[in-house]
Amino acid sequence: MECPVSGWSQWPAPAKLNLFLRITGRRADGYHELQTVFRLLDWGDSVRLRVRGDGRIVRHGDSVPGVAEVDDLMVRAAKLLQSHANCALGADIAVEKRIPAGGGFGGGSSDAATVLCALDRLWGLDLGEDALAGLGLRLGADVPVFVRGRSAWAEGVGERLRPLQLPPAWYVLADPGVQVPTAALFAAPDLTRNSPPATIADFAAGTVLDNAFEPVLRRREPAVQAAFDALARIGRPRLTGTGSGCFVEFPDRGSAEAALARLPRGLRAWLAAGVDQSPLGAALARPAAVEP
Repeated sequence: MECPVSGWSQWPAPAKLNLFLRITGRRADGYHELQTVFRLLDWGDSVRLRVRGDGRIVRHGDSVPGVAEVDDLMVRAAKLLQSHANCALGADIAVEKRIPAGGGFGGGSSDAATVLCALDRLWGLDLGEDALAGLGLRLGADVPVFVRGRSAWAEGVGERLRPLQLPPAWYVLADPGVQVPTAALFAAPDLTRNSPPATIADFAAGTVLDNAFEPVLRRREPAVQAAFDALARIGRPRLTGTGSGCFVEFPDRGSAEAALARLPRGLRAWLAAGVDQSPLGAALARPAAVEP
C-alpha cells in the first residue's frame, strides 16, 4: 500500500565530462591519486521523487538495466540520508535515463547526488552542502562534485574540489556502447599510474588533455577505437572518466552542430553544452513544482 504525503517532483541530474584525467600515484589504502577537471553539462537524467509517510524507500521502474533495487545508487543514497538524519519519512524514486551506463558521463553518481540534495530539501533536513558531499563520498568518488554543483579541479580520489570558471564550450558526445568495470581498468598492467602532477596553469594553457585510461581502452575495445577514428574527422577526440564515452570540444553551438552532421550515422552521438553551475542548483533554488 502506497503512503504518499506529496505529489511527484522532478529534478535534473546533469552529466559530466572529465576534461583530462591523470593518475599521479597510489595511496597507502590502495586507491589511486588522481587529477582531473570535472565539467558539468546542461544535459542528463531526470529524477522524480515523491515523499512517503511510511519511511519506505521504493524505486519505480528500472534505472540501469540489470541493477537490482537494493544496489541502485539512488536507493542507497536515500537510505543513507534517511539513516544519517534519523528521518522517519520515505520516498518513491523514479528516473528517466538519458546518460548511458558505463560511458564515464557520471550518470549513476549524478542520480545519487540529486536524490541526496532533493530529499534533503523535500524532507526538510537542511543538512548543508558539506554534510551532503560527505555522504556522497561514501557512495562514490564522483558524487561530491554533483552535490556541490560546480565544475571543478579535482584531486585525491576526486573528492578534493576547487571550483573552476571554464570558457563557454559545446561538446559532441559519443557512446561506443562498451562497458568495462572500473576495477578491471585500474588493474590493467598497461595503465600509467605515475604521471607527473599537472597544475591548473598547465590545464589553462591547453597542455594537459590526456586521460590515463584512453590508451588502455583504445587497445582493448575496437568500438572505442572506431569512435575515436570517427571523431578524429571533426576534431581532437578525448575520453571521459573511466568509461568508454568520447567527446570533442567546440567553442560554440554552430560549429558543434556542423561537426555532428559530418559524423557517420552508425555512431551514437549528440550535443551538450558545458556549464559551470549545475542545473540542479537552480532547481533547488526555486519552489518545488509538485504534481498533484
